[in-house]
Amino acid sequence: MDYRFAICDDDGDYAGYIDGLAAQWARQAGVELETERFPSAEAFLFRYAERKDFDVLLLDIEMAGMDGVELAKAVRRDDDGVQIVFVTGYTDYIAEGYEVSALHYLTKPVDRDKLFQVLNRAVGRLARNEPVLTMELPGETVRVPLSKIRYIDVLHNYATVHAVRDYAVKRSLGELEKELDSRFFRVGRSCIINLAYVQRATRVEAELTTGERVPLPRGQYEKLNRAIIQRM
Repeated sequence: MDYRFAICDDDGDYAGYIDGLAAQWARQAGVELETERFPSAEAFLFRYAERKDFDVLLLDIEMAGMDGVELAKAVRRDDDGVQIVFVTGYTDYIAEGYEVSALHYLTKPVDRDKLFQVLNRAVGRLARNEPVLTMELPGETVRVPLSKIRYIDVLHNYATVHAVRDYAVKRSLGELEKELDSRFFRVGRSCIINLAYVQRATRVEAELTTGERVPLPRGQYEKLNRAIIQRM
């Protein structure tokens, strides 16, 4: 499985320390991990406006400007599935953690084994809550969370699932479509788009929040627009 973590702490050295522990955990767990560090809640929210596919947030509480609790509340308005872990030197905010369904509080200095336990719990919850697309690839079975799939396109007999990584699988688009949910919209015969990633649409292409541009077949612009509006 692939995961994306955000580490938000105005202490750059401590954010680096947590990042290093998370990398150790990923190697031990045998998973692919992408992390991003943010020096403030405001910096995180600027990035979050573009990409909302983080799996775990490791948030300091005491930060200049917006604190970690207020940041968690802002995120929860959009996403009730992301796992929130507070990393703090204070215990005064535990009651507020219930309000945002925080998974755990870790007090500084963070213990390596304790962090590993919490991250194992976090991905366990994600596995239970998140529907996935299961694909049989040469030598392995891959389960990709639907929220990570930006779009799927097809060329000849292979479909490419564009997620944290790209996966080419010998399956038809129709077969894959049956395993997706209402956040996905099929545009023509050769592409399915995750509407959550569509930032802008013109008559010739859909621009995704990642900057990718997906061509739209003739007559699909209006259908795509209607699908986006219905999800608002």
